[in-house]
Amino acid sequence: MSERTVVHADFTIERHYDASPARVFAAFADPAAKRRWSACHDEGGLGEHVLDFREGGRETMRGAPAEGGVYAMNATFHEIVPEQRIIYSYELLRDDIRLSISLATIEFHRDGAGTRLRFTEQAAFLDGHDRPDWREQGSRIGFDRLADYLAQEQAPA
Repeated sequence: MSERTVVHADFTIERHYDASPARVFAAFADPAAKRRWSACHDEGGLGEHVLDFREGGRETMRGAPAEGGVYAMNATFHEIVPEQRIIYSYELLRDDIRLSISLATIEFHRDGAGTRLRFTEQAAFLDGHDRPDWREQGSRIGFDRLADYLAQEQAPA
């Protein structure tokens, strides 16, 4: 049996969005909206997505970036304060291998006419299957996609 390892890491990402806290929060709460922006990879896309957005509810995403195996994220929501805060824990798997377990906090703050979002993740990366810099990069890509989604939703038809 090979030796098991764990690397602990945390990171914080802050973004400003030209949308109200209500609109930014809704992008996390609405299943159709969340599906449109939340994948961090173009390859393979987001396959299955189930969102039960309530305290104690769960979110599951499954997708397959090119030749990387099938990735799955299983989350549980622990606290939801509308337009202010979301706290959840999640595990990330590739095929049946658990890559990490994380606690994530999203804070929404009014910033002028927009929103300042602060995302903090505290993670345990397991057995060398994933790296903190990869996770942070993927999260940054997701928040870029959220900016694009919010801009498209606000653009006049």
